[in-house]
Amino acid sequence: MDSLINAVIYVTSFLAMLSILVFVHEWGHFIIARLNGVKVDVFSIGFGPEIWGRTDKKGTRWKFSYFPLGGYVKFFGDASEASTPSGSLDEMSEEDKKVSFHHKKLYQRAAIVFAGPIANLIFAVLILATFFYLYGQINTPAVVSQVVEGSAAEEAGLQSGDVIVGVDGSEIKRFNDLRIEVLYSAGESLNLEVSRGQETISLVLTPRLTKISRDGEPVLDENGKQLELYQIGVQNSVERVIQEHNIGSALWAGVLETRVIVVQSLRGIRQMIVGTRSVKELSGPIGIAKIAGESAKKGLDYWIRVMALVSISLGMINLFPIPMLDGGHLLFYGFEAVLGRKLSERTQEFGFRIGIVFILGLMIFATFNDILKFNW
Repeated sequence: MDSLINAVIYVTSFLAMLSILVFVHEWGHFIIARLNGVKVDVFSIGFGPEIWGRTDKKGTRWKFSYFPLGGYVKFFGDASEASTPSGSLDEMSEEDKKVSFHHKKLYQRAAIVFAGPIANLIFAVLILATFFYLYGQINTPAVVSQVVEGSAAEEAGLQSGDVIVGVDGSEIKRFNDLRIEVLYSAGESLNLEVSRGQETISLVLTPRLTKISRDGEPVLDENGKQLELYQIGVQNSVERVIQEHNIGSALWAGVLETRVIVVQSLRGIRQMIVGTRSVKELSGPIGIAKIAGESAKKGLDYWIRVMALVSISLGMINLFPIPMLDGGHLLFYGFEAVLGRKLSERTQEFGFRIGIVFILGLMIFATFNDILKFNW
């Protein structure tokens, strides 16, 4: 019975989160398309046959479809949900060309495509800014209160009272900034700038994969194994500082926090490509559903915070230059700008086929990872 309840929580919280984020993403495309005079035929949450829908005064069909893993906006002149051009573009009347996506200027089409991922990033900024405004932001200085004996920090020469002000050229303002740099290091060496008394010194250390315990008891991961994280062996016992924000400073803090997440995510992807981080860490729909379900159990606030992280990932991934994704369209527009003409429909179609094979393969691989992670 508990397994059934958990499954329901995971599925409903995941679909609710995904539907909201898809709506935000597609609304970004939609609103910029409307501002540029493009007619929008369909705004769909999900794919496949329609469950429910209505048509607005401007002729857009708003609908929910049976397969809720995504969504799309179909513009006038599109041959498919992927915004591939229709073969009848040249036969359109002058009136139809005025509202056709594919007859808009290059910068207009690029802006419409770019707006989807940007909407996801802006949405995440607004969520984070709202929490910072309502609850404040933890802003504890990166002071080394204690160095663990035999740790990487001790070997590198860190001392109690040191203040870490930079890692690999990035400014460190909070102890949490240091924690993030260490967690995402994947065991790569870190160059630390340390303020010690009246001088600033440079140290190099390599985080170590460490088994995590709390109150003498091992902390277990989702597979029942002891959790392992990269650590350097420093402790911070400075009283936690909560920085309060007004609306303006909260928005800026949301932008900075989003930037940190994007940079560290890209760092993780680079580490997977070069082999310093395992590709087994990739998660697919099952993994995201589990995260959504676990966060929903902890409360609405926690679920919304996780939604901000997933929104950043969705916006960032969609900007990758892979055909079928928004970044793939932008890549084609880049070629168009250089060549002075659109790529042929045959070339674009070939690119979309490669893109869909790559994306499906990646989803299958990530789903297989999820199955192995959760012992299913």
